[in-house]
Amino acid sequence: METITVNLAATPGERSYPIHIGNGILSQTGIILNLLPRKRVAIVTNTTVAPLYLEKLRSTLESQDVVSVPIILPDGEEHKNWQTLNLIFDALLTHRCERSTPIIALGGGVVGDLAGFAAATYLRGVPFMQFPTTLLAQVDSSVGGKTGINHVLGKNMIGAFYQPRVVVADSDTLDTLPERELRAGIAEIIKYGLIRDPNFMEWIERNMTGLLARDSEVLVEAIRRSCVNKAEIVEADERESGVRALLNLGHTFGHAIENAMGYGVWLHGEAVAAGTVLAAELSQRMGMIGKVDVERIRNIYRQAGLPVAAPSLGPEKYLHLMGLDKKVEGGKMRFILLNRIGEAVVRSDVPAAVLAETLLECTANA
Repeated sequence: METITVNLAATPGERSYPIHIGNGILSQTGIILNLLPRKRVAIVTNTTVAPLYLEKLRSTLESQDVVSVPIILPDGEEHKNWQTLNLIFDALLTHRCERSTPIIALGGGVVGDLAGFAAATYLRGVPFMQFPTTLLAQVDSSVGGKTGINHVLGKNMIGAFYQPRVVVADSDTLDTLPERELRAGIAEIIKYGLIRDPNFMEWIERNMTGLLARDSEVLVEAIRRSCVNKAEIVEADERESGVRALLNLGHTFGHAIENAMGYGVWLHGEAVAAGTVLAAELSQRMGMIGKVDVERIRNIYRQAGLPVAAPSLGPEKYLHLMGLDKKVEGGKMRFILLNRIGEAVVRSDVPAAVLAETLLECTANA
């Protein structure tokens, strides 16, 4: 097991939390026992993950006399809404969970976002722990404290920043992950190489075969390096007022795709891959990167088996949906673009004609 520490305060340890990464660590209760105010927890999971890992986690906790309240949600991005969030509150209230009852999120990004938002708001805040079981959640969404739900008008528009007490990323849970979900997670791994870590980008290109084959050593290294990148960014900018916005490379376009196609039709990582190619194309048209870099980006996503062409929604539809993006500031859209592979920047000066041309030409054959 390897441990990375996220430090969110000037005083070390004041608001720090560990990210534990390894094989078979889901059954190592020692890494969370000292974080439990009482020997009682609520475990939020879904109908897909529960049959695979819920009883394993519960029995491990019970071996240490920790009582658990299971809360099983429907699976899918389409359920990341108020109705599902209320199922968590219903269970917490029914079982009289207290402010000292931690909530454990056992699942992917949707479970983590829902459970984290519930933890942030139930009794005005209860302890929260992340046990991510998908690659995307292990390398991205479980770290950094973003929680929330979708709205019919926009993705992740309602939520809170609420940091977990611990993240436990067990790569063994990826053995049961569907192939499509695995590839979607790789999209977020590639993101770190593109925005700030060109050496990692080269490593991903060399090790893509191992990632797709679920080689345990390769997966653990990819998770570790992704979390190191994510932790450094979150430490510098917890609430996304600056550098953290760079983590949204491809997401402005990607969220528009998810919304337009219907939540769950495109997986988040698939939409981010196609959105990142659009961002690369836009960067080229802005004179920032060349065609060789755009093709390299397109090739790494192809190598991962991810879509490189966004659906042809029409510029007007894209512009409407992107106007709802969280990065809009002062009525201006802000885009994460690339100066080069390994260096992303925020730009709010994209000419409307260039944006429209990119949307028209780069989605026409999707």
